[in-house]
Amino acid sequence: MKFAARLGGIRDQTTECLVVGLHQGEKLTGVAREVDRLTGGAIASLMEKGDVTGEESQNVMLRDVPGMACERLLIVGLGKAEDMKLTTYRKVCYTAAMRLNKIDCRNGVFCLHDIEVPEADMSLRVRHAVEAASDAVYRFDQLKTKSNAKSRLTKLDFFIHRRNQMPDLKIGVKHGGAIGMGKKFAKDLANLPGNICTPSYLADQVKSLGKSHPLRITVLNEERMEKLGMGALLSVSRGSRQPAKLIVIRYAGGHKNAAPVALVGKGLTFDAGGISLKPAEKMDEMKYDMCGGASVVGALLAAAEMKLPINVVGVIPSSENLPDGNANKPGDIVKSMSGQSIEILNTDAEGRLILCDALTYTQRFKPDAVIDIATLTGACVVALGKHASGLMGNDQALIEEIWEAGEDSLDRAWPLPMWDEYQPQLKSNFADMANIGSRYAGAITAACFLSRFTEQFKWAHLDIAGTAWQEGDQKGATGRVVPLLTQFLINRCT
Repeated sequence: MKFAARLGGIRDQTTECLVVGLHQGEKLTGVAREVDRLTGGAIASLMEKGDVTGEESQNVMLRDVPGMACERLLIVGLGKAEDMKLTTYRKVCYTAAMRLNKIDCRNGVFCLHDIEVPEADMSLRVRHAVEAASDAVYRFDQLKTKSNAKSRLTKLDFFIHRRNQMPDLKIGVKHGGAIGMGKKFAKDLANLPGNICTPSYLADQVKSLGKSHPLRITVLNEERMEKLGMGALLSVSRGSRQPAKLIVIRYAGGHKNAAPVALVGKGLTFDAGGISLKPAEKMDEMKYDMCGGASVVGALLAAAEMKLPINVVGVIPSSENLPDGNANKPGDIVKSMSGQSIEILNTDAEGRLILCDALTYTQRFKPDAVIDIATLTGACVVALGKHASGLMGNDQALIEEIWEAGEDSLDRAWPLPMWDEYQPQLKSNFADMANIGSRYAGAITAACFLSRFTEQFKWAHLDIAGTAWQEGDQKGATGRVVPLLTQFLINRCT
């Protein structure tokens, strides 16, 4: 989808649909007032009759509006002005883009960014409008022979009154477009079934980005990982016919000697639980167990698109977790790359096994900060639901930095405690640690496990088990936490 600016008079905007906003119970302002004047009071007349109220997300379509060059006029309700928030604004933009797509509109002109939104300047309003529109038109129908949900909206322009607004608008379009591209790439990968998106396929898709973007890609095979001593990671892939891969992505946008930010993403392309087999119900959703890795790819793609002046390293351990005669068994003990031994009490707690070796491997890049991202625990879904990702770590300043990026991007994370009192739950009589704790505080003890491999650097952990995909009729990957991670990188550049 393409986004651009439209400068000039509102009367002369030739488009299939012009979109304006209207607050509930308020006098007409901004673009809506000008459109009403040019059309001889068309909007005011609808307001007097009660056909247009300005109620949040209400939308009314007018065709062949006199005095205007546009084919259609879409009036979108913004709700009460005093209740306007960035979340409301984004929802309204999403609703408007959905309506345009539904009526098979190929191009439109947005004026919604003209309204006032607390603590959101022009560039941020445009950015969120671009992201919302990108989400609204997203479809995953590559594997269908026929699709009734084709996306028709391919171009969305943003109307501005003055030329001096152009720099802010361009920043918003650039950032929103890059994040939208990163989210789409992540969602496309995650929505693919496990018989297509294997560790090797994932590695090949990432390699393809290196041909079109300034990204350096390295893929380690099992032989190389075995030489490095990655016994924990390789133990997970033993039950699969698909070989594990360790995918490394490097983006060098900053100073040559500047320490990079490292993003480590869990890339389980399918997780049946191994010998500790998962229930059959909803097991198909375990193709989404690689969403952490997909979000790392999406964030690096966005950073490269924006040409951010920062160095970033992405590390994605990828494998499958299946039952087999050679698979991990409860009670097995494996040795990690760090040299620490792990007793596997539950083979379905495999994500932390592949992540711990990836975290140890990441030390070689001497990172300034490390963030791992994983669909790690159902316990985090119970704790926070589908709205916020779980956030833990060993550095309070880094945790606060990530939390702020989540607030800025509306891709929220919420801190959970990780006190030393939780660590004894990982005690093992036979190894340095067990891979699970008791039934209590499962999201926290999973982070406690990872913390034992992160003592050499500042580290934070994002548990995205609740935010990575939607269920039911809207089943599909969400692309989270690409916006949060990208915002984190943007903030580090300012």
